[in-house]
Amino acid sequence: MSVQRIEKIAVVGAGTLGTQIALQAVFYGYQVTVYDQDLKQFERMLKIIQFRIQNSGKKATPAFENIPETAKKIILCSSLKEALRNVDLVIEAIPEYVPIKREVFAKLDILAPKKTILATNSSSIPISKIESATRRPEKCMNIHFYAMDIRQGMADVMGGTKTSEETLNRGREWVRSIGCIPLTVNKESLGFCFNRVWRAVKRETLHIWADGIADFQDIDRGWMIYTGMSQGPFGMMDNIGLDVVYGIEMVYYEESRDPKDHPPEELKAMIDRKEMGIKTGKGFYTYPDPAYKDPNFFKK
Repeated sequence: MSVQRIEKIAVVGAGTLGTQIALQAVFYGYQVTVYDQDLKQFERMLKIIQFRIQNSGKKATPAFENIPETAKKIILCSSLKEALRNVDLVIEAIPEYVPIKREVFAKLDILAPKKTILATNSSSIPISKIESATRRPEKCMNIHFYAMDIRQGMADVMGGTKTSEETLNRGREWVRSIGCIPLTVNKESLGFCFNRVWRAVKRETLHIWADGIADFQDIDRGWMIYTGMSQGPFGMMDNIGLDVVYGIEMVYYEESRDPKDHPPEELKAMIDRKEMGIKTGKGFYTYPDPAYKDPNFFKK
């Protein structure tokens, strides 16, 4: 059976990933609208993505080779109603807080056409915790993207308690159509597929650092030597944003109530000092010239 093609999408939330999703989709020929309460955020994110690519030392993936030109094709909307006009798919990409996501989904349900699939780009929250805020749970799903600018794009795809197979098929086909690999999650999982793997790395490295077992730079050195990557977990968390990392870790803690899952207070103290990574110029490393980019990083 053929899958009905998605042609127009809306992204709600112009953070780093919301902006990346919009760029990726418009590059592959989709009509894309973006809504954010602060649309200046979009321009800020474009600059951060460009810096991230330059900082990586890697070639950008096709959609990000000419960000200014690609961004011109995206329609920025100051009204949510305007952004959702005649869309086939809307992706919510706002902070990791269930009550706010439910509030947004309730608005999406009212304003979006009945045909529209409602997806969350949440890094950890299952759609089952959000779907009942709508009258279309069969059209609700998780589509969680990972950074797409300097590597092969991929996205966790997961349904809720009532998501139809048609919705899942359309979501997977759309992910493939924008040059990304869908990672199908067969049954509900907090953290989905690969994000559970990455989350385990984050949890362990954060506690090794916070407990004084090893310096974060040595943890990164070991990771970089073992994997051949240009960054370690702490450099990667700086890229994501330490406030975002903290929020995601709190989702896991709220679910398990296991003290081992609570992010370290030392991480919260960094956020309180506005040390959130690349977007504030300082996190675990200082930007634009983080220590791990120094040729002498392995000669401590």
